[in-house]
Amino acid sequence: MKARFGGFVPTMGAVVVALGLLVGVTGCANKESSELVVYSARIEALIKPIFDRYTAETGQKIRFVTDDAGPLIERLNAEGANSQADILLTVDAGELWHAADRGLLKPIQSDVLNANIPESLRDPQGRWFGFSIRARTIVYSTERVKPEDLSDYAALAEPRWKGKLCLRTSKKVYNQSLVAMLIAEHGEPKTEEIVRGWVANLAAEPFSNDTLLMEAIAAGQCDVGLVNTYYFGRLVRDQPDLPIKLFWADQAGQGVHINISGAGVTAHSPRAEAAQKFLEWLSQPEAQQFFAGQNLEYAASPSIEPDPIVKAWGDFKRSPMNVVQAGELQAQAVKLMDRVGYR
Repeated sequence: MKARFGGFVPTMGAVVVALGLLVGVTGCANKESSELVVYSARIEALIKPIFDRYTAETGQKIRFVTDDAGPLIERLNAEGANSQADILLTVDAGELWHAADRGLLKPIQSDVLNANIPESLRDPQGRWFGFSIRARTIVYSTERVKPEDLSDYAALAEPRWKGKLCLRTSKKVYNQSLVAMLIAEHGEPKTEEIVRGWVANLAAEPFSNDTLLMEAIAAGQCDVGLVNTYYFGRLVRDQPDLPIKLFWADQAGQGVHINISGAGVTAHSPRAEAAQKFLEWLSQPEAQQFFAGQNLEYAASPSIEPDPIVKAWGDFKRSPMNVVQAGELQAQAVKLMDRVGYR
């Protein structure tokens, strides 16, 4: 993913961090600029329309950098007090937790955000807030699987799914967060048993992304898998005849595990007040609907109707656990997945 900052496109890895330091140091003289600066792990096509809309409504200009969350967090850390960034926006609660744990996000007090964003979707210390929701649930072949054959995440470890399960790689944060949440729900020994069963049931090596996984199910390579709902939405919007469907996991238990796209104000934001105003605007109904609809997600605010494509999937019970645990238990989850051979 490319970083966009005033037309400048750096390389990845160490060079990104080095350039981040350079921008931070040389940018000191520009810290009085009125432009908000956002570091975003949400891709440009999804986030730029939001920024443009906010600018049109308020006159507030926004510059932004897009990259994976890891390099953006390292860049913030390298820049330190010289950073020009005001907001960090990521696509996983675990990444926000890591940034907050490293002291890179500022606790803020906002009655607006606390009223609009449910407690389970925000940091208890007010360092970050979720603005859209994605569920990570079961997708299945409508040609080879009946919905009554499915139940919860743990059931996919049963021998009946031997050679029929597809998964995305454990290296992706979405699966790391899912396993972290399973640890929070079931404890580590039970979760290890579940994930070990998943590995035993794999029909193929883990896929690099959810789209390839769903295409494999449609092609008959496997029968069931785990995906983020918005990937399903994008795929069937373009290929509505694919023989796959979503199943809402664990409806008789805790409910579907969810994750967020969220944001926080950076610890050294030169424009913290303006940054907080943007986040408050993003929590309002009209902005919520637009932000979630751009990526076929669910709004964080529970009163907002989803996009018609999303609404057609039906209602479901969501896990009430605070998504902060996706970060708190992520290191434990990664070790567990490595231990059972989930690559």
